[in-house]
Amino acid sequence: MARHTILIDADDTLWENNIFFEKTIDHFITQLEHLGYTREYIRHILNETERRNIRQHGYGVRSFRRSLEETYLKLAGNAAKRELVQEIERMAAELEATPPHILDGVPETLAYLAKHHRLILLTKGEPAEQAAKVERSGLQPYFDSIEIVLEKDPSLYERMIEQFKIVKTHGWMVGNSPRSDINPALHAGLSAVFIPHSATWELEKCELESGAGKLLILTSFRELRSHF
Repeated sequence: MARHTILIDADDTLWENNIFFEKTIDHFITQLEHLGYTREYIRHILNETERRNIRQHGYGVRSFRRSLEETYLKLAGNAAKRELVQEIERMAAELEATPPHILDGVPETLAYLAKHHRLILLTKGEPAEQAAKVERSGLQPYFDSIEIVLEKDPSLYERMIEQFKIVKTHGWMVGNSPRSDINPALHAGLSAVFIPHSATWELEKCELESGAGKLLILTSFRELRSHF
């Protein structure tokens, strides 16, 4: 069996992540319904605010909290109450303290893959926050390297290829996000494994594109054992 270099995403690939953000958003929208806006409109404003804040402040709970607060203040105007701002801070703190919920089949699959291939964890987010999640997950021993980056685009994957001397024909990216994991990796010349997650973040969704490498679509992380 050929030895591959496999880059693996973390959030919603190795452990649950977005379901907890969605739960927080659902509660947040409920708190704002008294303002008279539809749930759909509140979510639209939140999505637009998140897009803007990601460009300025990156990913992570703190950027998310900022987006919740700005959305509330924009929609509430002069009717904004300090109590709800404090509730947003409480929700964000609870979200940040949520331990990683490892997805089914992940530890044993990583143990198998690590015996045969070089594994690199490639996750984006706020560095300290992501590092804490990785440490609490207990999955670090399976990886040759832990890479926490601000964004995943073709230039990032090209840098990974150069940094780790990855032979493109033996390089793969595994993840649940078409926008961050699959399309840019394919554009950089790697192959990719798309493992859809039912709760993938709305801002990470887009159409799958083609590239120089192969594209596998699996239904679960443990299926990787059948291909590597």
